[in-house]
Amino acid sequence: MSLAPEIKTFLEAGAASGLPQVWEAPVDVIRRNTQTRPALAGPVEPLHEVINRFIPGPTADLPIRIYRPTTNSSAPAIVYFHGGGWVLNFLDIYDASLARLANQSGATIISVNYQKAPEHPFPVPFDDCYETLLWVIAHADELNIDPQRIGVSGDSAGANLASGVAIKARDNKVKLAFQLLIYPCNDRDFTTDSYINNATGYGLSTQAMKWFWDKYLQGSEHDSNPYAIPMRAHSFSDLAPAIIITAQYDPLVSDGEKYADLLNRDGVSVVYKEYSGMIHGFFTNMAVTPTARESIDFAANEVKKLTQ
Repeated sequence: MSLAPEIKTFLEAGAASGLPQVWEAPVDVIRRNTQTRPALAGPVEPLHEVINRFIPGPTADLPIRIYRPTTNSSAPAIVYFHGGGWVLNFLDIYDASLARLANQSGATIISVNYQKAPEHPFPVPFDDCYETLLWVIAHADELNIDPQRIGVSGDSAGANLASGVAIKARDNKVKLAFQLLIYPCNDRDFTTDSYINNATGYGLSTQAMKWFWDKYLQGSEHDSNPYAIPMRAHSFSDLAPAIIITAQYDPLVSDGEKYADLLNRDGVSVVYKEYSGMIHGFFTNMAVTPTARESIDFAANEVKKLTQ
């Protein structure tokens, strides 16, 4: 399928904006340029409750946002790690998509604003995310959630973090109900079909991904660490069931496909869905494409199946 018409229009507007690529300007400038992104997500649905607070992290207090769709005293939960190449983005960008995901799944969502590279390279963002999961489990009663029905999720770099957290959880015998991975970047291999075929012209570029990985890992020291690069794990056995969502015109689609295959190979239950005509980032952009809402509802339904 060719690009969806609304995605084509969106890309044309982005190209005409004149904004620099991530490697063309200082990080603080690139971060300022993301301030308008919440508008792409559309209006935020009403929820029972939204709570902002800080929790203790390994090296700093971490802001979290809790989306409660129900008064249910034993709801399932999703611990969410946002995308942005481990460098960019903030909680507000995800308000609309996570509110809908919470309402449709019935799950309380806890989203964390982890510390960012390059100021805080690996393992700091990863450690923040894993510690957030442990905090959620330890405070399940306070959060009115069921500790047996907690899963992790994220998009892009956040899906990388969620994948790594799921692996460490398995290694430490912390049981998860699921992992919801939205266009994960789980390998540092830029020779895949999608890194080559979708290298430019579709929003996120292969060159941008190289820049993001360089800012996050800052060398090759961690290239064999599965918490940094989940595809490098020696085994995927006993990981939580996975829901993996990808986009046809995303440089990362091969990563999602391969990760699904590796999980399947090692006996992990996987639901995989690629959205035709879509690009990286579509999942959160409900004001851009109706497929965003469709994909959120699909994810929510799969989460419900795993938490009933």
